[in-house]
Amino acid sequence: MVGRWGEDRAVEYLISKGHILIGRNVRTPYGEIDIITTLQDVTIFVEVKTLTASRNFQPEHNVTARKREHMLACAAEYAAENGIDHWQIDVIAIEGQPEKEITLTHFENAVA
Repeated sequence: MVGRWGEDRAVEYLISKGHILIGRNVRTPYGEIDIITTLQDVTIFVEVKTLTASRNFQPEHNVTARKREHMLACAAEYAAENGIDHWQIDVIAIEGQPEKEITLTHFENAVA
């Protein structure tokens, strides 16, 4: 599955940048959070968008207004239930295929 493969690449990238993995595919009443990490004192909720190929469309274009609303609701719910005060939502866009070079773009604090 392309989505799982993309999430695996995103986790590898985040860990290489010093993030500590808290969870993957975490369910909330509002939907699923792909990846949760911490970096210093900030909890980071990560949405991963993966495309295997595209000429005129980037993976991050799949983060629609409706998707942003769901991401905010999921993150706020998780933060409230776990007493988290400092958090942000990032998006990681991955374009490529297994066994080939990929393009990974990390949009920090992308949804507010």
